[in-house]
Amino acid sequence: MAEAEKKQRFDLSLALTERLHRLIPGGAHSYAKGDDQYPVDTLPILVRGQGCRVWDADGNEFVEYGMGLRTVALGHAFRPVSEAAARQIQLGSNFSRPSVLELKSAEALLHLVGGDMVKFAKNGSDVMTAALRLARAYTGRDRVAVCADHPFFSTGDWFIGTTPMDAGVPRAVAGLTLQFRYNDLASLEAVFDEHPGELAAVVLEAETRTVPEPGFLESVIELGRRRGALIILDEMITGFRWHNGGARAFHQIDPDLVAYGKALGNGFAVSALVGRREIMELGGLHHSRPRVFLLSNTHGAEGPSLAAACEVIRIYQEQPVVETLWRQGQRLADGVRRVVTSAGLDGYFDVVGRPCHLVYVARDAEHQPSQAFRTLFLRETLRRGLLMPSMVVSYAHDDAAIDSTIERVGEALTIYKRALEDGVERFLPGRPSQPVMRRFN
Repeated sequence: MAEAEKKQRFDLSLALTERLHRLIPGGAHSYAKGDDQYPVDTLPILVRGQGCRVWDADGNEFVEYGMGLRTVALGHAFRPVSEAAARQIQLGSNFSRPSVLELKSAEALLHLVGGDMVKFAKNGSDVMTAALRLARAYTGRDRVAVCADHPFFSTGDWFIGTTPMDAGVPRAVAGLTLQFRYNDLASLEAVFDEHPGELAAVVLEAETRTVPEPGFLESVIELGRRRGALIILDEMITGFRWHNGGARAFHQIDPDLVAYGKALGNGFAVSALVGRREIMELGGLHHSRPRVFLLSNTHGAEGPSLAAACEVIRIYQEQPVVETLWRQGQRLADGVRRVVTSAGLDGYFDVVGRPCHLVYVARDAEHQPSQAFRTLFLRETLRRGLLMPSMVVSYAHDDAAIDSTIERVGEALTIYKRALEDGVERFLPGRPSQPVMRRFN
């Protein structure tokens, strides 16, 4: 591996990076993919993917653990999904009336995850914002409480206004969004008490890297119902990873509205808002209340993506996808923790989260989370053929890929340990990576 590391170069990728920045603000279409999230001298620009591997413009091969920002749970270019989309392309991609495929997709998703009605869209932000609009219409209230410990819910002003990156968000809009803490029911009760009769909805993920305390999720739902607010569950990440039915089924909870996306299309652009009929129908024709402009996207029912989603759902029902994600994630976590201990780095580098959705925490010599050490780890793993912004596995990560990864992580950690002893600046050219949500560049 050391020999392969010496041969790896990023010259063409770095040149392409400059061209991207001249034409695209930030050089990418998602801030999480931006150059400021990676080391300055190892910025691969990708050209293709297959299974759990991707290749960049310089010909470097990587085992990937970001998996398209968690959209690709089956593996890149998963043939049955790609072929389903290709077949639909030959039949037409978009029409002027609803298609049979829309009905088939709705039936398939609701059968898998539960719920009464569904509306499809192209990204998580749109369906989360639609869920909030529904909640406001249904309750006649304006305010929303969002979990402050969960990193992202929407590009909509109602959420972005709570972040340091709030330029362009009217204060009047941002002021309608309040925050509470995860696993802290009292903090949510305080929000309700401070704004009686004003909250339309409570928005949260079932979990991220922190496991809910016993009874917390159930208590949130009970509190919301008692106070007249809807519960909106963001399942962009937990859906199609924790359980076939998502975290809703995994935790056996019953929120009012649930948003899905990411792995639903295995990389194809499709998201979905699922909910109770009495709420969802406000966006339809069969009621006498004021009409809600729920979702009306020209490409919301675009055929190839819905065909891909139907195939994804079929595969989840017929193959042990979720079981594999948990098993292979556990194999990876156990192995990485083993090499961390062997390197004497316990307390300096941690693997956290459920096996189906692992992330890591890089710490400095004072045991504090460190962007510099995170960047160093990214750099050393990239140089060893790993694209590892997280440690998220896919259905395509077999034992050989996992075991090879563990070995390479062990090699990278030898540099990490030296940086703890001699100073990280000696091993890291350029600036460290930065949090996405910051006020200034």
